[in-house]
Amino acid sequence: MCGIVGIYNHPEASKLAYLGLYALQHRGQESAGIVSSTGDRLHAFNTMGHVAESITTEDMARLPGSSAIGHVRYSTTGSSSIQNCQPIMINYSRGHLAVAHNGNIVNAKGIRDEFEAHGAIFQSTSDTEIILHMLAASKKSSLVDRLIQVLPELKGAYSLVFLTETRMIAVRDPYGFRPLVIGKKGDAYVVASETCALDLIEAEYVRAVEPGEIVLFEQGGMKSMRPFQQPKKRAHCIFEYVYFSRPDSIVFDRNVYEIRKGFGRELAKEYPVTADMVVPVPDSGVPAAIGYSEESGIPFQMALVRNHYVGRTFIEPEQTIRHFGVKVKLNAVKELMKDKAVILIDDSIVRGTTSRKIIKMVRDAGAREVHMRISSPPTTWSCFYGIDTPTRKELIAANQPVAEICKYIGADTLGYLSPAALYWFDKQSPREWFCDACFTGDYMVGADDIRKTINEGSRLPRAAQK
Repeated sequence: MCGIVGIYNHPEASKLAYLGLYALQHRGQESAGIVSSTGDRLHAFNTMGHVAESITTEDMARLPGSSAIGHVRYSTTGSSSIQNCQPIMINYSRGHLAVAHNGNIVNAKGIRDEFEAHGAIFQSTSDTEIILHMLAASKKSSLVDRLIQVLPELKGAYSLVFLTETRMIAVRDPYGFRPLVIGKKGDAYVVASETCALDLIEAEYVRAVEPGEIVLFEQGGMKSMRPFQQPKKRAHCIFEYVYFSRPDSIVFDRNVYEIRKGFGRELAKEYPVTADMVVPVPDSGVPAAIGYSEESGIPFQMALVRNHYVGRTFIEPEQTIRHFGVKVKLNAVKELMKDKAVILIDDSIVRGTTSRKIIKMVRDAGAREVHMRISSPPTTWSCFYGIDTPTRKELIAANQPVAEICKYIGADTLGYLSPAALYWFDKQSPREWFCDACFTGDYMVGADDIRKTINEGSRLPRAAQK
């Protein structure tokens, strides 16, 4: 769950990349970076923190050129440090090369161990760096040929954008785990993780980068090739619809907002209850709550209000304010909730601790009943394709039945969306198109590496994840 953007052939490329990252900030808040090209060399700037807070006008002035790529990072592989900021840029025998990556390479540790055994020196703990080592070691003459040789050796999820002195290249893994789209702004080309980035810079949405496709942007325009053997199935991440993507984006050729509203409608059909109001846990629960309200006829109320100005760090009292972490982000409207039966809608329950605190807040606001509804199935397995899911030991649904979870979080009733209803938009062939391993444990890629990791009692080591 990182965000990537690329701009080719625009006089203000780095500024457009900055704006694209701003639109993709929800995909990663740990670090941000931009690499630009002036045609003869690359210029890089990486920083910890949010885009708007950490990249200044002076920083942007050091990023000239008509092409640029950018990245906002959410770490699932490698620690949160400046060494792991992306894009990663190298200067090797064939010139300059930079890459930004969204996804997770399942077999990264084994590849890294092999390189290190032969004397390779790594500058970061990110799995992305192994891609650059593999490309540098290839004997093929062109970068595209090296990509065609190297990428089939990677197991897992990768949406990538590369930048050289003269070209930009976008790549998506053959299973299509993570989204990547192409846009056009005048004579300039844009690639981004989501269409909301295109909207901000007023670029026209052209199409998605297809799974297994390499798209080359150079003088003369855009060229496409599909050199990899295509699997019979795709593995679009269903959690992009459940939580990650912005609701105004088109992801996997569908509008995210409408998908989430549909989750809510299905929840209302599967788990109806008599109540006074439907209340979302903002922000990801809002579309599903609207769908639930419309289907059930129960009024929708924004009775939980989110503080949108919570920073990355704040001074937390040790004893005086219980549940401070939740209270600083959310507050209940007591006048709406007093003596009411409330249906609370959220996108998922992971450990259960946050849901427990929110329900306590709602009861303290005077609600007489709290019925929890979750717009996805129980999360029972860890993700190895780019989501920082806890270990199975920490996933409450992997260890407790629904009745016990309901009791733990303090709800009167609890209902999860069924796996069948999750695919209300594609009831004919969801298994042909989507990865839902976090709900089913059905790992489509790198299953042997994943089983080994699970047997060792952990996720992929953070030194081998992104």
